[in-house]
Amino acid sequence: MFDVLIVGLGAAGYTASIYTARYKLKTLLVGLEEGGLGITAAEVGNWPGDIEIRGPDLMEKFKKHAASFSEVTLKTARIEKIEKITGGFRAHFQSGETAEAKTVILATGSNKRHLGVPGEKEFAGKGVTYCATCDAFFYRGKTVAVVGGGDSAVEGAAIAAQVAKRVYLIHRRGDFRAEPYWVDKVKVRDNVTFVLERNVTEILGDQKVTGVKLDKPMEGQEILPVDGVFIEVGATPATELAKELGCVLDARGFLQVDAAMRTTVPGVFGAGDVTNASNHFAQFVTAAGEAGVAANSVFNHLSTGGMDGGYMSGGNGSM
Repeated sequence: MFDVLIVGLGAAGYTASIYTARYKLKTLLVGLEEGGLGITAAEVGNWPGDIEIRGPDLMEKFKKHAASFSEVTLKTARIEKIEKITGGFRAHFQSGETAEAKTVILATGSNKRHLGVPGEKEFAGKGVTYCATCDAFFYRGKTVAVVGGGDSAVEGAAIAAQVAKRVYLIHRRGDFRAEPYWVDKVKVRDNVTFVLERNVTEILGDQKVTGVKLDKPMEGQEILPVDGVFIEVGATPATELAKELGCVLDARGFLQVDAAMRTTVPGVFGAGDVTNASNHFAQFVTAAGEAGVAANSVFNHLSTGGMDGGYMSGGNGSM
């Protein structure tokens, strides 16, 4: 039996395994996609110590660090179910295999919603990105499109407008779901063009993005020439395993944790984008920070035989 099962091969999962390994805990690190959403970042300019690095390269460094510990067993596989058993938990893999662990860290992240249009997959990392606040800096002096109508989209447009030559904010409705603060902030920017009541039907390019095609012409143009497309149409926390385990989710559907990253199920912890911690600020640094806390809590939990206190006994997540 492993000391801890960590589910997720993104920034949170890799970081958690680095910490549990340093605590000399026998760790099983499992996920379906190496790097998680981190590999979708074309450029990362806010990871301390690396002024500029590609998302896939950063995730590869995380992976190599985690794999350098003999305590870590790395497995690429889909977990269909995790069940509570005497003395811990049993994970059931799609292959039919099982594995057991005394504790679990859920670092399953979130799934960015995609447009599902031609060209989106082909130009991912080549002008298509899913985080305007992360990547806008790299489009200084260029023309970009931001797709979406929520807080992340409108905030992203406001940030992109600070550096880009021109920003098209494309939304399928005539009004925004975003906070008025961000809408007002965008409206005063003379380099932002609102493209409302229109949908992107295709992303065009040649080696990299060159434009977006609309379902209805904008000022006589069906195709808008752009250098980058920020798709900000929301994300869904990957909480399927958490729900089956009986973990409580918050009103927005995120995994509810306390200050120690404990869920409402004893022995199960959370970290990263799947949780309601860090003010929902989904960044590499917050994922890594939460993961370090979760690993420390696992160590304390195992060291005290589970007598370290649970979610209900304190912390900012008490109900």
